[in-house]
Amino acid sequence: MSIIGKIFGDANARYIKSLQPLVEEINKKEAGLEKISDKELAGFTEKFRTRLNQGETLDDILPVAFAAVREAARRTLGQRHFDVQLVGGIILHQGKIAEMKTGEGKTLVATLPLYLNSLSGKGAHLVTPNDYLSRMGAGWMGPVYYALGVSVGVVAHEFSGIYDPSYQDSQSHGDERLNHFRPCSRHEAYGADITYGTNNEFGFDYLRDNLEYRPEDMRQRDFNYAIVDEIDSILIDEARTPLIISMPDEESGELYK
Repeated sequence: MSIIGKIFGDANARYIKSLQPLVEEINKKEAGLEKISDKELAGFTEKFRTRLNQGETLDDILPVAFAAVREAARRTLGQRHFDVQLVGGIILHQGKIAEMKTGEGKTLVATLPLYLNSLSGKGAHLVTPNDYLSRMGAGWMGPVYYALGVSVGVVAHEFSGIYDPSYQDSQSHGDERLNHFRPCSRHEAYGADITYGTNNEFGFDYLRDNLEYRPEDMRQRDFNYAIVDEIDSILIDEARTPLIISMPDEESGELYK
């Protein structure tokens, strides 16, 4: 196999190499974006949506959209996406698996494809294994999304909220990233441009929606795009345990006869 690899090369390496022209295109836009005002940066979101309505695709606007997210992160968090993180964002946008080790900036990488796919107006989800990761991720990256003019919701166990930097939770959580979520209904959280939540909450809300009798009582909207964090845990380990929801029988079982 090593001989074959030397002759034909590694498929993953070839794929990564094929993304380099796109990375270079993103980098070319960086200098221009550094000169614009915060208001102009936030205005890009509306411009992107207009371009999509006029027939362009997400792939068409990917370079400038990724560059805008990088600039927003630099201004709000003091963090600039490295080229390898841009590659990770492109891979996730294309629906492929990006393997990243702890400390390589997965939370920051996710902002790129989440923002891009939220521009369609159909929503984008980030699925995490637990409530803390959902709320921390949304609160940590919230300033980036806020600077770009997109809303961020979080769905956790017995809590749902919208990121609002002007809101201060009366009960301090000891971590500033967790203190700026204005409580709201689950329907409003799912209606945000980007929604962070756990696989269990997303799953149970799906089941609850299938028990409702009126469309206006449903929590979720149509599914558009999602990033699954720690897929080995969520799609393999936890997938072995089915989500089950029950409710009292409101009609006589005799009707089934």
